[in-house]
Amino acid sequence: MKIIVFLILLASFAFLNFPPILAEPILFDENLVLEEFAKEGGWGYTAMTFVGEDILVLEKDGFVTLVKDGIIQDEPVLEVPVNPIGENGLLGITNVGSSVYLYLTEADYKGETFGNRIYKYEWNEDSLINPILLKELPSNDYHNGGALVTGLDNQVYAVIGDTGKYGPLQNKLLENIFPPETTDYMDTSVILRVDPEGSYYGMGIRNSFGLAIDPITGNLWATENGDDDFDEINLIPEKFNSGWNKIMGPAIESEELRLPGYLDYEYNDPEFSWQKVVAPTGITFVQFSETNNYQNSLFVGDCNNGNIYNFKLNENRDGFEFSNPSLQDKVANLDESIDDLVIGTGFGCITDIESGPDGYLYLITHSKRTIYRILPIEAVTIQDQTIPNSNTNGGGCLIATAAFGSELAPQVQELRELRENKFLQTKSGNFFMNAFNEFYYSFSPEISDYQREYPMFREALKITITPMISSLSILNYVDLDSEAKVLGYGISLILLNVGMYIGVPVVVVIGIKKQGLIFKKIT
Repeated sequence: MKIIVFLILLASFAFLNFPPILAEPILFDENLVLEEFAKEGGWGYTAMTFVGEDILVLEKDGFVTLVKDGIIQDEPVLEVPVNPIGENGLLGITNVGSSVYLYLTEADYKGETFGNRIYKYEWNEDSLINPILLKELPSNDYHNGGALVTGLDNQVYAVIGDTGKYGPLQNKLLENIFPPETTDYMDTSVILRVDPEGSYYGMGIRNSFGLAIDPITGNLWATENGDDDFDEINLIPEKFNSGWNKIMGPAIESEELRLPGYLDYEYNDPEFSWQKVVAPTGITFVQFSETNNYQNSLFVGDCNNGNIYNFKLNENRDGFEFSNPSLQDKVANLDESIDDLVIGTGFGCITDIESGPDGYLYLITHSKRTIYRILPIEAVTIQDQTIPNSNTNGGGCLIATAAFGSELAPQVQELRELRENKFLQTKSGNFFMNAFNEFYYSFSPEISDYQREYPMFREALKITITPMISSLSILNYVDLDSEAKVLGYGISLILLNVGMYIGVPVVVVIGIKKQGLIFKKIT
């Protein structure tokens, strides 16, 4: 078995120059570590919320899926009829304890759209039940918003875009509205108090895919998508006017004068703007217990570039501090670099970022059915310090955990179950595991650290060890209830893996050489 592990590690180096198509998301911040917390094939997710230690994630076409113990469950906990075309669909989720709120573009099963709806469900740890309709909203194929968030006081907020409507909530004078009898421009371009219901919290919002609550101050923050330029990050005080459709990005005096001043809502410039649109989406704060380095940080994802941005809050937590002099005006102009704000990339269209009950960052994308977790390097160091001594049978597979992104990954769980339920049930199995652990833990921490530092190496190693894990799965279908069976199956698997990792390459090389000799004789 030792020779197999050695050969696997040796063979993995041959794959370090994989083509870019196999590249995975990466972090540029060496103090943070990226994991694949849960993964499944297929299209991606739109939003998520934590219910205890579990996660409820939304699929755009109307399914709510449960992620439990790092495993994406096969059966959805809820299916609702929605219109998934364009920016419609199952769009937002938050919760207050066992009460779960969903924002969706409701339709019948024939495809007729009713509009955007906000429902309140009860979570019974198995399914979402007892729906209550809280809010009926206008809808369109675009600018439906949909993000939900819960305040520190358990106030539930929702954001909806303009849905193509232009009225007083989009800073348009009533006499300029056509046709004059139109009234469905209400409940658009606003941040709503959903439960308990109340007056508009903010207005003048073109469209938004992200709301966040500062865990220290309770302040509400939002991302906002611009038109052809100027995406925004806004601090949202009560009675906030974001300025659309008169203003996107920081305003000049003439633009502010054009605002009609409805309902005593006050305009404020954004805390940050991108002149070139990036389509900002998910937004959240984080409180890592292992380090205070990110205590004053706001994390934002985008859809156009697949980037994660880290913004440093000022002392009052009502704006940002920038080390880059060109960003002191709070605007990233077309010719200005924002590389120092980008801490990760390659995620595709990020749709949501949330802080989990463990204090770590979790994010999802529209591109993959994958939930990523970001944690500080200090947390990984603490985990590595809990590696068992060589005379114990406990502990995890560090190399496989780093390769597949989480100790809860199905492949890692399979290795652990084989160890606990098969090998450790006999004396020879115990003897083998003790000897193997002494060898394995002599190098695995360094290999796992190398995987975190070099994503291409991680992907190469993942591909390399997958056949071995698949071969070990054979043991799930046999009874290892005697010493003879353990030895018999163990030796057979060793020979099988030697054949895969040595025999097949040797045969290929010999075949190539023979073909070369034949070619030489012919020529």
